[in-house]
Amino acid sequence: MESTFGSILTALGTGLPVLLVQLAVTLALLAVGVAVYTRITPFDERRLVAEGNAAGGLTLAGSIVALAIPLAATLATSTFVLDILLWGVVALILQLVAFAVATLLIRDLRGQIESGNVASATALVGVQLGVAVINAAAMAG
Repeated sequence: MESTFGSILTALGTGLPVLLVQLAVTLALLAVGVAVYTRITPFDERRLVAEGNAAGGLTLAGSIVALAIPLAATLATSTFVLDILLWGVVALILQLVAFAVATLLIRDLRGQIESGNVASATALVGVQLGVAVINAAAMAG
C-alpha cells in the first residue's frame, strides 16, 4: 500500500507537467493578446508609460488585466491544451472588439490618453474590465 506522501508525489509528477504546459499556453496567449492590443491602439502605450503618462499606464495595465481575466476562466475550466487555445483566442477577440467599441464611445480617445486624461483612461478600463468579467463568466459556463 502506497503511503499518502507517495501518492501525493505521484499526483504531483503526473499533474505538474500538464499544469506547466497549460500555464505556458495561457501566458503565450496573453502575450499575443497584449501585442495585438498595443498594435491596434491609436497611441503608443510604452512611450506614454516611459514618459510618466498616468493615463497611458492605466490603460495598458487595465488592458492586460482585462485580457487575462477571460483567459484565466478558460484555463480554469479547460482540461485540454487545444480547448485552452481555441477558447483563449475567442476570449482575446471578444476583448479586442470591446476595446474597439469603447474607442467609439470615448470621444478623441487618443488625444485624451496622450494628454494624460486619467478620467478617460478609467472609463476605458472600466468598459474593458466589465466586458472581461462577463466574458469570463460566459467562458466558465
